Amino acid sequence: MRYPMETPEIVVGLDLGTTKVSAVVGEVDADGITVLGVGNVPCRGLRKGVVSNIEWTVRSIREAIDAAQTMAGVEIRTVYTGVAGSHIRSLMSDGVCAISGREVTRADLERVLEGARAIPVDADRMILHALPREYIVDNQDGIRDPIGMSGVRLQVRVNLVTAATSCIQNVIRCVERCGLSVADVVLEPLASADAVLSEDEKEIGVAVIDIGGGTTDLILYADGGIAHTSVIPAGGNNITSDVAAGLRTPIAEAERLKRNYGCALGRMIADDEEIEVPGVGGHSPRRVARRLLSDIIEPRVEEIFSEARRRIEETGLLEQVSSGAVLTGGASLMEGMNECAEEILGMPVRLGFPVGVKGIVQLVQGPQYATGVGLVRYGAQHLAEAYARGEAPRMPVSEEAEVAQRKNGFWGWLRAAF
Repeated sequence: MRYPMETPEIVVGLDLGTTKVSAVVGEVDADGITVLGVGNVPCRGLRKGVVSNIEWTVRSIREAIDAAQTMAGVEIRTVYTGVAGSHIRSLMSDGVCAISGREVTRADLERVLEGARAIPVDADRMILHALPREYIVDNQDGIRDPIGMSGVRLQVRVNLVTAATSCIQNVIRCVERCGLSVADVVLEPLASADAVLSEDEKEIGVAVIDIGGGTTDLILYADGGIAHTSVIPAGGNNITSDVAAGLRTPIAEAERLKRNYGCALGRMIADDEEIEVPGVGGHSPRRVARRLLSDIIEPRVEEIFSEARRRIEETGLLEQVSSGAVLTGGASLMEGMNECAEEILGMPVRLGFPVGVKGIVQLVQGPQYATGVGLVRYGAQHLAEAYARGEAPRMPVSEEAEVAQRKNGFWGWLRAAF
């Protein structure tokens, strides 16, 4: 995708996950998005996608940002932050307005979306996104972009995504304590889907299942628009806990065994394969059949995919998900995940790898980086829309660095910035 940028802009996506914090730095220009650097550090300050310890979260964010800006060679001031967790809710809403001037303008779109957002929500909740599913001009429905069309009445059907206000405020507070400003807070599965899906898949109908450490996010596309979002309160950490309990081994060792030897389908493992399981509290390690590890993992994975299928069926959109499902998130890398998902969901399944970026792409070539890349793509689109409205933002650099950039180009700016 090309962006109407007169000068390159730096966009940073900050993925706050239950098990890790990732910062992806991208440079956006007329030729697209170039990945400049990535910072990826473990995180213990979140539980099921929600901040549970501000100090630990701030420390992880700071380490990830430091690593990313060192690799990219730029100073990071502003980030697009992802948010997830079981507090996320989704509901449908309609908006309607009269078309001023008999031709739909951007101002009409903003008014009709504002009308769709004007619904009562609980005092402790806020509207995170208003995602248009379709527009209706007079009686003509199924319209994606009504700008320029003639008519007298404009309607919109939107998917409203709401979140707990306190959870969003805690995320913003953690980021700001690192000396950063938040350009926008974005629903993480929305960013992940944007990074891994093609336009054809969105048109035909597709389900994105983002299996993170604490939660599994589900997002459905039908007829080119977002039809449903929901959060399943189970993820990779639940699998790790099951392994730790079932094999009587420490959590850290259970995570290592899951990553290196885990399999979501027991029948894919030979009967004679064995693994070494470390003991707890000084007990000596022992050797067990690898099939035993799979027998512990498989029921939990089946539970996650069964719940995903149940939620898809509840929406009535199962028949419209014609192109199948796409798995993202770190837990989707486990052996046998695709095969298990295909059996339970009853549809084709593939792994989702980030697309639409260039530069050091090998750093983000994995389902676990889909959210970070998606946040950068979201930020790039946000900047492009600002340029289209004539509100081109400026990179937040110091006055000295700005003068040096005009005089000496990028390297002069870099020396002044650091």
